[in-house]
Amino acid sequence: MAATPNAPDERTRSITVAFLVYEGVTLFDVAGPAEVFHTANRFGARYDISLCSPDGADVTANIGIRMASGGDVEAFAPPDICVIPGADAYPDARVPPELAEAVRRLTDGARRIVSICTGAFLLAEAGLLDGRRATTHWRAAHELATRWPTTLVEPDAIFVRDGPISTSAGVSAGIDLALALVEEDQGPDLTRDVARAMVVYLQRSGGQSQFSAPLAVPLPTGPALRQIVDRVIADPAGDHTLPQLARAVNLSTRHLARLFRDELFTTPARYVESIRFDLARSLLDQGHTASRAAELAGFPSYESLRLAFARRVSMSPAAYQRRFRTSQRDLHG
Repeated sequence: MAATPNAPDERTRSITVAFLVYEGVTLFDVAGPAEVFHTANRFGARYDISLCSPDGADVTANIGIRMASGGDVEAFAPPDICVIPGADAYPDARVPPELAEAVRRLTDGARRIVSICTGAFLLAEAGLLDGRRATTHWRAAHELATRWPTTLVEPDAIFVRDGPISTSAGVSAGIDLALALVEEDQGPDLTRDVARAMVVYLQRSGGQSQFSAPLAVPLPTGPALRQIVDRVIADPAGDHTLPQLARAVNLSTRHLARLFRDELFTTPARYVESIRFDLARSLLDQGHTASRAAELAGFPSYESLRLAFARRVSMSPAAYQRRFRTSQRDLHG
């Protein structure tokens, strides 16, 4: 039976990390998590990071950069951590059988299996997500759930842990997940040093689904709605009523409401509350009091924050904080 991730010798022995790279792989899906493990080594961890490809050949990443493979999947002993990054081709294209087979061979015997962004499609094609909870980039979540109905897809999660298999959302979510793995292995103090060195947030450890304030809501693609998101995040306590938002982007209230409905399937008021809710939740995760979180996130009162929590997660802010808080000390600023 595989050892638990936080076995007593985990902070002293070398931990092998194997990334599967292939033609068109998303470079950031590899570089982001790899940088977390590399930075951890600067603070005393011992991660042995390798790249392997299905046939051992070097590959070209999605932005045209060549990546040197350290060998084919058969050349690697089962790694402690096996990372399957995504690619721009998925979910539009089917995962080739030979790539799915490479995933099966590399993950066979691995202690922990990780996918980044649309790498979840490779895990699913290899049969590794059957009956499991999983996530992927929010744009691809519906397709993942449609193709593999036995997989419970959580589209809002930054990452999902289900036994030895972890899946993450897009872009920087792979960094969040890699930090959680480092915290399992090395503890919170070293991981906090890593996060500070990389100038990123230290996410919660453990088996909880992770959320990040700007990322938990779907980000729009249209310039007007993106401008509104930036405006709300920059000043969550500001006046973000529909008339004010419409004036800010020089649109009629009717046109703006239609954009929200057509692209985000919601109203402007509900979307603004979603951003404020996620900001408040992030502040609670950091240890702020509920009243302070309400103020900083733009809620007019604690009571309005409490009602938002009751509607969305069926618990009070205080109950949420007791259940999901980190080991960080309370912040009273």
